[in-house]
Amino acid sequence: MTTMPTSFLGRCKRAWRHATSGTAAGKRAFPPATLAAIEQAIALGEQRHRAEIRLIVEPGLDLKEAFNNTTNRQRARALFAQYGVWDTEENCGVLIYINLAAREVDIVADRHVGKLVADSEWQTICRTMTSGYAQGDYHASTLSALEQLNTLLARHYPASGERQNQLPNDAVIL
Repeated sequence: MTTMPTSFLGRCKRAWRHATSGTAAGKRAFPPATLAAIEQAIALGEQRHRAEIRLIVEPGLDLKEAFNNTTNRQRARALFAQYGVWDTEENCGVLIYINLAAREVDIVADRHVGKLVADSEWQTICRTMTSGYAQGDYHASTLSALEQLNTLLARHYPASGERQNQLPNDAVIL
């Protein structure tokens, strides 16, 4: 977890970093081939478990949120609600939130899935992505993390027959 700046200057620098990380940064890190691979990995994984996965990439927070020290976790929870990840039949939604400017990843899981998985297991998946991202490898590290997530969910929340896909499988770049 990143320590939030408390000084006015520190908060201005944070806001500037977020403001200058625009949509183009998201498209460079996640080009169409990577987005297609992510969508396929989510779709194939959801055949192995009953959870619903949504992946959202945000190049940076808006100025007000960045200046006011909105945490990655707070933003992830807001997007979890905004995108209806909580609104699945079995309360089994899982959001992977990637903030490029903050270089942070958070996973928010709905209550039915969240109570089955230890925080350390979620953190291992997040570290797979942040370690790869630090090397500039968004494609392979995201796909590796999705495989880890799908394996974890299949172990804790296995598929139990045919099911309806309740959330879109495509990644969202804000």
